[in-house]
Amino acid sequence: MLLFTSAIIIVGASLWYTNTLVRKFAKNERTNVSIWANALQRKADLVNYADNFFEEIRIEEQKRAELLAETYKRISKEGNSSDVTFYIDIIRNNSTIPVVLTNSNDSIIGSVNIGFNPDTVSFLMGELKKEFSVFDPIYAKYSANETNILYYKESTIFTELRIVLDDLIETFFSEVVTNSVSVPVIVTDSSHQAIFAFGNIDSIKMLDKEFIEQKINHMALENEAIHLQLPNSGSTFIYYQDSDLLKQIRYYPFVQFTIIGLFFLIAYLLFSTARKSEQNQVWVGMSKETAHQLGTPLSSMMAWVELLKMKGVDGESVSEIEKDLNRLENITERFSKIGSEPKLEDENIVKIIYESVDYLEKRTSKKVKYVVDQSINHSIIAPINKNLFGWVIENVCKNAIDAMSGVGQIRIRIQEEKQGVIIDISDTGKGISLSKFKTVFNPGFTSKQRGWGLGLSLSKRIIKNYHKGKIFVKSSVVGQGTTFRIVLNK
Repeated sequence: MLLFTSAIIIVGASLWYTNTLVRKFAKNERTNVSIWANALQRKADLVNYADNFFEEIRIEEQKRAELLAETYKRISKEGNSSDVTFYIDIIRNNSTIPVVLTNSNDSIIGSVNIGFNPDTVSFLMGELKKEFSVFDPIYAKYSANETNILYYKESTIFTELRIVLDDLIETFFSEVVTNSVSVPVIVTDSSHQAIFAFGNIDSIKMLDKEFIEQKINHMALENEAIHLQLPNSGSTFIYYQDSDLLKQIRYYPFVQFTIIGLFFLIAYLLFSTARKSEQNQVWVGMSKETAHQLGTPLSSMMAWVELLKMKGVDGESVSEIEKDLNRLENITERFSKIGSEPKLEDENIVKIIYESVDYLEKRTSKKVKYVVDQSINHSIIAPINKNLFGWVIENVCKNAIDAMSGVGQIRIRIQEEKQGVIIDISDTGKGISLSKFKTVFNPGFTSKQRGWGLGLSLSKRIIKNYHKGKIFVKSSVVGQGTTFRIVLNK
């Protein structure tokens, strides 16, 4: 009990400390998730700010492109009829807007701020022409036979800004799905149907629409979705849940408790088995040795009885000595059978109980009254070992005599049922407290100063191990008496 109590304290302290660490870790991860969510919001605000800023730049660049186009129109219309120095300065100061000037046959006459080598490209055609045709070209007619065409597109600065913005959005989604806190994430549109990105979730499972729907619903119950407005994506929702690591650590104390419990259970069963095995060896060794020690003097005493008969000693005295010798021989046989599998035979339970009572009645105080609630002529058959079963009845009755201090009544009730036989042995002794109902069968338990405490222990071994039955304290009232019940299989 001391070891068991110590183990409970150690396990309890370990579980308490582990649970405390888990709570701290969970709180820390929750904090990290909150920081991550806030960082996402700030990053989204930054992306939106950059988008708005780039839109303003785009509008300004568009105005510059439109001004440049208007300048070329004015030059083509006015030609040399007026001072065009102002317009030429506008064209010369253009360092960002790509411009290509061709004739009516798309042959390139001049270009500026372009991304290709004009020496190797002579005509504006194909994909290149499509690229410069986003805005309507400007036609400049210098003579009846000569018409030039001015092509232009958005400035290189804005194109670079657009790439930066797209990269910023892509990086944002990448950081969402590969978050530092390793939480499962799904990014959807406003309808919650289109999946923009996901992270820390099995990609194969994400092919299943039903799984996605269940996962999103589960995430929505666990944490409120983060609602953002992103460029080119519109209203966006970010769903997330606790990381797998947090879930594992959360359930770790229960797993630990189960493992420790199994360990203690196995250890207890092994210890109990070893203890019972040791007890069995002690029982067998003691019984065999007792039978062996009794055998030699018994043989000698039998020879002396035969010698007394030959010398004509009083027959009645010799007869009584023979009875006691037969009793000792019976006891020796009982001890010799402890440790070996006894042979069970169909016997009349009632007859054996009457024989045991008859033997005890002649050798105990006349103040002890025996009552058997069954006729001696009634027959109840069950497979038993007659010798060992009679020993059990004697042991329980002797225990009752000691409990009554040699004065009282022993009542034996025998009931036959469909599957077995029930035998109740009641006394009017001092009784047994409820806490000792099981311990009375332990080896060494006795209320007598000189008792060995082996009678009831032997009885339980005989009934349980050899007859596959049961023996237990059915009821007891301190100061009024005790009832032992024996259950045998038919």
